[in-house]
Amino acid sequence: MNTRSSAWPLALLFAGLVAYASLYPFTGWRVQGVSPFAYLLAPLPQYWTGFDIASNLLGYAPLGFLLILAMRRKGWNAWSWSVALGLPILLSLAVETTQTYLPMRVPSNVDFALNALGTLIGAVVAWAMERLGVLRRWSQFREDWFEPTAHGSIVLLALWPFALLYPLSVPFGLGQVWDRMEAGLVELLDETPFLAWVPVRLELPLPLSPLSEAFCIALGLLAPLLMGLGEMRSVARRAVFLLMLFLCALGAAGLSAALTYGPTHAWAWMNAQAELGMGLALVLGLMALWLTRRLCHVLMLLCLAVSLTLLNSASDSPYYAQSLEVWEQGRFIRFHGLSQWLGWLWPFAALWFGLRAVARPPRMGAA
Repeated sequence: MNTRSSAWPLALLFAGLVAYASLYPFTGWRVQGVSPFAYLLAPLPQYWTGFDIASNLLGYAPLGFLLILAMRRKGWNAWSWSVALGLPILLSLAVETTQTYLPMRVPSNVDFALNALGTLIGAVVAWAMERLGVLRRWSQFREDWFEPTAHGSIVLLALWPFALLYPLSVPFGLGQVWDRMEAGLVELLDETPFLAWVPVRLELPLPLSPLSEAFCIALGLLAPLLMGLGEMRSVARRAVFLLMLFLCALGAAGLSAALTYGPTHAWAWMNAQAELGMGLALVLGLMALWLTRRLCHVLMLLCLAVSLTLLNSASDSPYYAQSLEVWEQGRFIRFHGLSQWLGWLWPFAALWFGLRAVARPPRMGAA
C-alpha cells in the first residue's frame, strides 16, 4: 500500500511541539564547562514528580505511533520500526543534550529513557492496531467520509482545538496578531531609518462592541466548520461533523478557562455574546450543509478575512492581560508559547489552504 497520509505532517508538527516544549523559553544560553553528554552517566535524580514521569513517558508516544503509521501506509514495512524508534530517540538525545546549555532546564538520563520507552509504547500501539484491523477500518472510514484531497484540512482541523487552549481576547477569535507584530517591529527597527516605515497606529483602537464580538465568535466557529464541510461526502456526514465540531469547541474553550482560572470557572467565558455568536454559527452552519464544496471554501475565506480584520483593528478585552498572567504562571508554561503560535498562525494557514482549494480544478462529479 502506497497512499498519502496525514500522519507525515502530523508527525513533523508533533516533533516540533516536543522540541519547543523541551527547550522553552530559549533564553539564557551558557556554557557550563561540562560535557553535554555527562547526564547520560550521571546518578539517577533523587526527586521525581508524577507529572514529569507522565509527560516524558507519554510525550513521545504519539510520535512513535504516527511514524509507524506513516511508514506502513507508504508500504515501507521493512524500515518502519527502525525509523519509528530511531528518529524520536535521536530527537530526545538532541533535546536533552541541548538542555545542558539552558539555565531553566536540567538534562536527565531518566527523561531520555522515559522518552525512548514512550516511543516504543506508541509504536507498539500502532502496530497492534494495524494487526487488529483498526487502521484499515480508519482508512475505510476516511475514504467513505472525506474527499481524496482532504489531507491539509484534516491536519488543520486536528490542530484547531489546541490553538483554542491559549487564552483569547474573543472566544474562538484566532489570529489577533497585529498589536504584537507592531510592537515587535518597533523594537526590531528601533534606531534605524526603517522605523518610519512601520504603520504605527497613533490612537488606541477601540474594543469590539458586544454585537461585533458575537459576530467574531460566529465567524471563528464557521471558518473550521466550512473547511470540514468542504471535504465531506454527504449531508448526513456533514451534520455529524457540525455536531462534533461544536462539542470540540465547547470542550477546548472550557479546558482553556479551567487551566487558567481553575475547574470551577471553566464556563466563565459563556456570556451573552458567546451564546449569541454560537447560536448564529449553528444556524448558518445548518444552512451550509447543502452548499457545494467550492462555495464552502469561498465562504470560509470570507469568514477568515472578516474576522481577522475585525480582531486586528480592535483592542484586547480588559480581562485578556489577566488571563495571560495567570496562564503563564502555571505548570503549562512550557506549552503556552506553542499554543499561542498555533492561535496566531492557524487562520493564515487556513487562508492558504482555502486559496489552494478554490484554485483547484473541480473534480468530475463532485458535489
